[in-house]
Amino acid sequence: MENFEGKVRIREIKDYFNFNVICGNEEALDRWVIVPDVNRPGLELAGFYKHTEPKRIVIIGDKEQAYIETLEEHVLRERFEFLTDAYTPCIIITRNRQCHPLLMEIAQHRNFPILQTELPTFRCMVDLISFLDEKLADTDSLHGVLVNVYGIGVLLSGESGMGKSEIALELIKKGHVLVADDRVDVFRIHNSLVGQPHELLQGMLEIRGIGVIDVGKMFGASAILDKTKIDLVIYLQKFDSKIEFDRLGIEDERYMDILGVHVPKLDLPVKEGRSMGVLVESAVTNFRLKQIGFNSAKEFEKRVLENIEKERQRNG
Repeated sequence: MENFEGKVRIREIKDYFNFNVICGNEEALDRWVIVPDVNRPGLELAGFYKHTEPKRIVIIGDKEQAYIETLEEHVLRERFEFLTDAYTPCIIITRNRQCHPLLMEIAQHRNFPILQTELPTFRCMVDLISFLDEKLADTDSLHGVLVNVYGIGVLLSGESGMGKSEIALELIKKGHVLVADDRVDVFRIHNSLVGQPHELLQGMLEIRGIGVIDVGKMFGASAILDKTKIDLVIYLQKFDSKIEFDRLGIEDERYMDILGVHVPKLDLPVKEGRSMGVLVESAVTNFRLKQIGFNSAKEFEKRVLENIEKERQRNG
């Protein structure tokens, strides 16, 4: 199916949820959705149009159906004509309720799409918004390697030649999972980031001197994932004795801004003889401990201060 960034066709929604089309031909199903939200048109049916976002899908549930039955035909015609304008993507009627005859008449005249579902209204709204959030999410492409280590999505970043793919291979051999190599497509869904591979590179890993390897075939299907949340960025940096790297871990946490989301970032120096796979595993374990409230660096700092205080009292 043809996809366009920032847009979803009504046809795609109909196919994904298996909605029934009760009005609108193939051309009508080519209408766009560009807003990841829906509208229950209580105020619009009451004649209040101010502040209405016209680009949202309209959901008609039991409450709207009951209110519609109380309105006279000339009032309904005005309200239905507003709801089926050129900006509204479509109308979805829940619980397989029948479409009002006047709404059907106006929709057929305009070739406006009306869909029908057996889902209750709240479930239809939640599922549809989640679907649109993912499809219409802000996107970006980053250079790096995305792996899942102990259930944590780790983006290995850094300049070319830092050995990101080789570290990923070492992690895969330890039982961790590859998501994307070289190019990571990132989507912002709510306040979280999800990364996935480009379709041409899925399951592939490029190792200098060996070439491109198929991770799934070499290590099994469990060695690859199609997507994962990005929880931590590890920036690989060539070791330089002139650069002061954090040795105790008590400095303020650093972050990388990706699509407006601040992701914890760790600078990890790369040097010959260091087992980078083990270091990444250790960094992730330490990150998980911080998430549950245990900070090794702070604990060490506390011990140092306690020892200083003991020495002061002993000498005082």
